Amino acid sequence: MIENVISRSLRLMFAGGMALSMHTAYAQETTDGTMQRVEVTGSSIKRLSSETALPITSIKASDFAKQGLTTAQEVLSTISMNQSTQGSSQSVGAGTGGQSVADLRGIGGDKTLVLLNGRRIASHPFNGSSVDLNIIPVSALERVEVLRDGASAIYGTDAIGGVINFITKRSVKGGSVTVEHYEPQKSGGGDESRLNLSAGYGDLNKDGFNVFGVVDVHRQSALNASDRAFSANGYVPNKGVNNLSSTTPIANFTTINKDPDQVFSGNPAFAGGCVGENLRPNPSGRPTCAFDAAPYIQDIPKTNQESFLGKASFKINQDHLATLEYLHARSTNESRITPPTLTRIGLIMDKNSPYYPGGSAGVPAVPGLAGENLDLSWRPMDMGQRIGFDTSTSDRLVAASEGIVAGWDYNVGLSYSVSKATSAFVNGYLGDQRMIDGVASGVLNPFGQQSAAGLDYLKKSLLQGEYLSAKMTSTAVDAKISREIYNLPAGAVGFAVGTEFRNEKAEYDINTALASQASSSGYAEAKDQSGSRNIAAIFTELSIPVVKNLELSLAARYDHYNDVGGSFNPKVGVRWQPTNQILFRSSYNTGFRAPTLYDLHGPMSKTFTAGKYSDPRLCPGGVAIPGANENSACSTQQYIRSGGNPEIKPEKSKTFSAGIVLEPTKSLTVSLDYFQIKLRDKIDRVAEQTLFDKYDKYQNNFVYSANGNALDYVLSPLENLGEMHTAGVDLGLNWRLPRSQYGNVTFAFDGTWVQKYEYQNERNGEYVQNVGVYGENGPVFRWRHNASLNWNLAQWNATLSNKYMSGYHDMNDVDDEFKQKVKAYSIWSLSGMYSGFKNTELTVGVKNLLNEDPPFTNQYTTFQSGYDPRYADPLGRTFYVRATYKF
Repeated sequence: MIENVISRSLRLMFAGGMALSMHTAYAQETTDGTMQRVEVTGSSIKRLSSETALPITSIKASDFAKQGLTTAQEVLSTISMNQSTQGSSQSVGAGTGGQSVADLRGIGGDKTLVLLNGRRIASHPFNGSSVDLNIIPVSALERVEVLRDGASAIYGTDAIGGVINFITKRSVKGGSVTVEHYEPQKSGGGDESRLNLSAGYGDLNKDGFNVFGVVDVHRQSALNASDRAFSANGYVPNKGVNNLSSTTPIANFTTINKDPDQVFSGNPAFAGGCVGENLRPNPSGRPTCAFDAAPYIQDIPKTNQESFLGKASFKINQDHLATLEYLHARSTNESRITPPTLTRIGLIMDKNSPYYPGGSAGVPAVPGLAGENLDLSWRPMDMGQRIGFDTSTSDRLVAASEGIVAGWDYNVGLSYSVSKATSAFVNGYLGDQRMIDGVASGVLNPFGQQSAAGLDYLKKSLLQGEYLSAKMTSTAVDAKISREIYNLPAGAVGFAVGTEFRNEKAEYDINTALASQASSSGYAEAKDQSGSRNIAAIFTELSIPVVKNLELSLAARYDHYNDVGGSFNPKVGVRWQPTNQILFRSSYNTGFRAPTLYDLHGPMSKTFTAGKYSDPRLCPGGVAIPGANENSACSTQQYIRSGGNPEIKPEKSKTFSAGIVLEPTKSLTVSLDYFQIKLRDKIDRVAEQTLFDKYDKYQNNFVYSANGNALDYVLSPLENLGEMHTAGVDLGLNWRLPRSQYGNVTFAFDGTWVQKYEYQNERNGEYVQNVGVYGENGPVFRWRHNASLNWNLAQWNATLSNKYMSGYHDMNDVDDEFKQKVKAYSIWSLSGMYSGFKNTELTVGVKNLLNEDPPFTNQYTTFQSGYDPRYADPLGRTFYVRATYKF
C-alpha cells in the first residue's frame, strides 16, 4: 500500500537539497519498523511523487543500458514532459558549440534547472542560459530525478519549467570496465563507441572513507545528409520544401547600372539549363540558377566526449560526513556545411576580367550584357565544405559536509565551476577581401573551373584558427539546517532554513583579426564583451501536519542580484492521504528567471535567417524594384543581427499543479497530475517571420547601406516580449505482475498530454497557438509517452520500450497549398542482458526495432531538410552490444 513507501516525517527535495527532518533524501523501513536513512533504488520510471506534494520522476541508471541510452540527452528523451532537445545536430550551421540542452514543458531550455548532486553547474558560455548535458558523467550516475513542478522557492532562478538532478554514486568499491558499440544497419556513419573505467576503495561504514573515480570516453562518427534519402534533397516543391540557395558555384550576377531600369540579373549557365553540381534553374523564374545545399549538410556531426568524476568521502564520526568532488569534462564537435557563401560582400567583376561572360576565357556570353560591372553571388567549391571545430570544457570542484549538530541536520558546501568553449575554422572558410581582390584582378573564375593560379590563390585565402572563445565561472557557498521544531497532535512540524551566495563571471573574446575576414562566421562585426554579478539568497520551508493524513508545506525564497534587483517567491503545497490506497497533492508557486550574463552582455552576431524572405523595401511582394539586386533582395536568406541587451528584465511565472496517486494493490500504482504555467516578460527575440511580415511596425530594425540599395541586416536583439501559457496532464503507471516461475514482469508508462500552449511573439501581440501545430520555432506535441516492459528471470533480463510523439500540423513555408500533417513518430527498442558469466554482464539490443524513418516535415528552422533533428533520429535501426567486467 502507499503507506508502506511513505514516511510522513520525510520531505523529499533532492539529494543535496533540502530535507526537513532527515539530511538524506530518502527513507526505507527496516525489519523492525524503524526508518533507516538510505538512498532510494527505484525501478525504471519509478514514481517517488507519492512521498510528497510534488510530482517527481526518477530513472535508475542501471536501466540506461537496457534501453541503449548513451548520453544524458537520450536519457532525458525518455521523460515525456521533455518536449524537445537541442543536440549535436543543431550545431550544424548554427554555432551552438555542440551543446546539448533539455527543455521541460517546452518553455525553453533556459527555464529548466540542471543540477549535479543537488548543486548548480556553470552554464555553457555560448548562450549562458543552460547547462551543456554533454558534461554529465552518465557512467557515474546512480539515478536521474526530474521535479515536474516549478521550484524557484527552493532553488531560485531557472527552475520555472522544472528541475533535473543528476545524482552520482555515493561510493564505489572495487572496479569495473565497460565497453559498448552501436552500429546502424544503414551505411553512411553515425556509429558510436564508449569505454568506461571505474574504481573505488574503502568502505564508509567499516573504514570510515571511500575514494572512487570514473573515466568515460564516448565517440560518434558523422552522418551526412546525403546518406539518408529523406534528408538528401533540399528541393521538394510539391511538399513545400524549397531550401535552394541563390549563391551558386557558377555565380549569379546583378548588373551595376547608373539607370536603375537597366539593372538585371543573370547567370552564364542559365541558357544551357544550369548544368552543374546540384544546380538547377531558379524556380523564381528569374534567368539565374539555384543551388541545392542539402547534400553538403550533416545530419549528425562528429563528436567526442570525455569525462572524469572523482569523489572522496570521509566519515569524521557517526554524525559528520565530509566529501570532496571533482568533475572534468571535455567535448568536441566537428560540423560540416556547404562551401562558403560569398554574397553581399562587394564581390565585383568588371569587363576587363578574362572570365567576364563572353570574354577571352570562354565563359558563355549572356544576352543583354554590355560591359557593365557585375555584383556576384558566388559559392567557390574547390576548397570543399566549411568545417568548424567546437571545443567545450567544464571543471567543477565541490567541498561539502553534512551531519548533525545539536539536533540540527546541516549541509554546507563550497563550489567552484568553470565552463569554457571555443570555435575554430578548420577548412573551407575564405577571406572576404581576398576573394574581392581575386575576382577584381582576374585571377579567380567565378563562372567555371579554376586555373592553377586560381587554385593556388584560393588555398592561400583559407582561414584557419580559433575565432571565438568564451568562459563562464561560478563560485558559490551554500548552507542549510533542518529539524523538527514542534509537536502537534497530528505529528511534528519540520523546519528548514538556508542561504546561498554566488559570484558569476562571463567573458566573450573575439579574434577580430580572423573573424572579421569571414562574414559567414557570424562574428565578423562582433566585439569582446564581459560581465559579472553577485547573487545572495535566503530560503526557508515549513512542513505542518494539520490533521492526520493532511500535511501543509510552505516555502519561500528571496534572491537578490546586484545587476537586476531582487525577487521573492513563495510556494504552498498540500498532501492529503485519506486512505492507504489514494493520495491527493497540489501546489502553487511563483517563479522567476533572471536574465543571464549572456542575455545582458552577449556579443552581437550577424548570421543568415533560417527562412527565405524578400526585402520589404527593395523587393515588395517578391518583385524587385528598379535598381535592386534580385539575388540578394528577393526570396533569399537575409542577414539578421542579434546579441545581448542590458535593458532586459527578469521573467516571472506562476505555476499550479494538482494530482492524484492511486495504489489499489501493492503491484499497481497510477498517478495523474495537472499542471499549469503562466509566464510573463518572456525573454526572447521577435521572430524573424514577424519582423518581415510587419515591416511597417519594425522598419526601424531594418538597416540599409549608405546608398539605400542593399539591406545590411535586420536588428533582432533580446527583449522582454509577451506572455506564455501552457497546461496539461502527466500520466504515470507502474504495474508489477505477480511473480511466477517464468520470471518477473514490470510495465512502466510515462505520458504527457498538453491541453494548451499559447504565446505572444511580440509585446501585447496576438497569442500564437502551438499545441499540435508547428509554431514559429517548432511544434508542441499534444501527446508524448514512453513505455517499457521489463522481464527478468535469474541471470536473464529483457526490455521492450516504446517512445511516441503525436503528429502535428506542419510548418507552412510557401502558402496554404502545402499545409500538411506530420505523421506521429513511434520508435520501438528491444534489449536483452545476461549476467551468468563470472563478474561479467553482457547486453545486446536493437534501437528503432522496426527501422522507422523520421516523419517528413517541410520545416526550415534547422539546417537539415526533410525531417526535424530535434525530435527524430536519422540513424534508423541500430544494433548495440555492451559488456561490463567487474573486479
